Amino acid sequence: MTKFLLALHVLVAIVAIGPVTVAASMFPPAARRALADPGDPRAAETVRLLHRICRVYAGIGVGVPVLGFATAQSMGVLGDAWLIVSIVLTTCAAAVLLALVLPRQEALLDAVDGAGPGAASHAGTAAGGPDAPTAVPGTGAATDTAAPDTRTATGTAGSMDSPDTAAVAAGPRATVRLAMFTGIFNLLWATVTVLMIVRPGSTTGA
Repeated sequence: MTKFLLALHVLVAIVAIGPVTVAASMFPPAARRALADPGDPRAAETVRLLHRICRVYAGIGVGVPVLGFATAQSMGVLGDAWLIVSIVLTTCAAAVLLALVLPRQEALLDAVDGAGPGAASHAGTAAGGPDAPTAVPGTGAATDTAAPDTRTATGTAGSMDSPDTAAVAAGPRATVRLAMFTGIFNLLWATVTVLMIVRPGSTTGA
């Protein structure tokens, strides 16, 4: 039973945590490319796919500590220092992922979607589309079919965050911060992996 639990624990760790670390590391540069070229649908789709991978496999990764506890109990090492340190580091890694990495990914994804071709098309419609003022033949005047007070509408639009403003707010500096938190997450998991292999001070053998 111990060998079965250990094998299952290792397999779930590889399957769940591996994709998260890779996808999370690829997300910041992919977001930078998508923000730099809002008209590229493939860049935006790549960002969405990477974020989806992180979310899905983060949920699967819940099974890693659960199987880890079961394996440790079967091996009789619940009180070992290396395991306690591993538990603390795993908790820190989960906190970084849930509180710092995924929310920032979602913010950048919103900025990418807001700066995409759909937002530009909406802006074009607002500026000169079907709802724009139309001239009445023979009068030289324009009839506003969109709103009775165009100045109020313009002022309201100007006060709202445009897609370009959102892209600037979630620009390169935001991707750099995200890359930093992602690096911390990866480092924590790498440390846990080393502890699981080396098991310093363990009385059960390395």
